[in-house]
Amino acid sequence: DLREIAALAADHGVRLGVDNTFASPALQQPLAMGADVVIHSTTKYLNGHSDSIGGALVANDDAYAEEIGYLQQVAMGSMLSPFDAYVVLRGTKTLPLRVQRHEANAQAVAELFADHDRVERVYYPGLPSHPQHELASEQMDGYGGMVSAEFDADVPALQEFVAALDHFPLAVSLGGVESLVEHPASMTHSELSAAERAEVGISDRLLRFSLGVEHTDDLLEDLSSALDVL
Repeated sequence: DLREIAALAADHGVRLGVDNTFASPALQQPLAMGADVVIHSTTKYLNGHSDSIGGALVANDDAYAEEIGYLQQVAMGSMLSPFDAYVVLRGTKTLPLRVQRHEANAQAVAELFADHDRVERVYYPGLPSHPQHELASEQMDGYGGMVSAEFDADVPALQEFVAALDHFPLAVSLGGVESLVEHPASMTHSELSAAERAEVGISDRLLRFSLGVEHTDDLLEDLSSALDVL
């Protein structure tokens, strides 16, 4: 609950930073809910075409923004190249349209998983069964393009499932026009111990899907065929 966290931060005199990469500005505006700074991996939805690496901090205070800018330009020198800046700006022009398709595909995939007997749990705030569905509906303008699911399958079986997919390359990125799948336990969160992963709810049976903008029927058919492998 961003508004509640922002109020708590203000009461204690600390700044609130929100990583808004998964939602993007098209679906959520943390500054309007009391955040002091918003963080984006521009590599993801803002760029949208998986051909640029970058990041951005957006502040609601000019003096704070100037302080951040000084650190970036003078102290660290982490400047985006002109071409990367160009492709990110180009990507923002289609952001609202792309996010609509990302979300539509994610909702369809989440519903497919929710009705399948080999899927034990689906993590997607667009499902009414999600414990924070009402909160997401209140503070967001949509539910995004990221779906995670725990399968009734061991790691070798999940490897067969992933290998059977045609439209979901195995990759750790997200937010591009192409759909991707990744296994957090052995990829993005492999640096954590098994106990640490269990503590934060990342099981060996969990897969994360970044839904792209392909035709929904193609994605559902691909996933259904791969589920048959299980």
